[in-house]
Amino acid sequence: MTYKTHLHCDAGYAKDFSGLATLAVGVLSHEGVPPGELTIVLTDEDTIHKLNKQYRGHNSSTDVLSFADGSLDPDSKGVYYGDVIIAVPIAKTQAKIAGHTLEAELALLTVHGILHLLGYDHTNPDERDHMWAVKQTILAKHGYQITFPEEMV
Repeated sequence: MTYKTHLHCDAGYAKDFSGLATLAVGVLSHEGVPPGELTIVLTDEDTIHKLNKQYRGHNSSTDVLSFADGSLDPDSKGVYYGDVIIAVPIAKTQAKIAGHTLEAELALLTVHGILHLLGYDHTNPDERDHMWAVKQTILAKHGYQITFPEEMV
């Protein structure tokens, strides 16, 4: 077993975002983690709001949520890394503000979410700087030249 990505698009988001599955495999490969799989869900703002409230206690929407798992599949012996949930409407708004495509924003959020599954965080400046540098390296490797705002670097 190598790496596998399950991509689920809620109703209304049927556009071909299969490149995110390839990108997800690229993130796992870049990080050199053991074989395994994860799931990416593209959903609406209402769903992510409910998940954010239920699991994080935040009564608000957000762009991406990561639910790390880390369990070992007894049959394949692969790790189930977890789920990355992305709110497409929020991604559309952020892409417009940032001046890049929806595809680029979804790529950014996918990498960000997967890095969280792998234990990265950005609660302090050093962690944030390291996570953002890794994120930018992975995105560039996959053809995304995204400039992060100064307050995020």
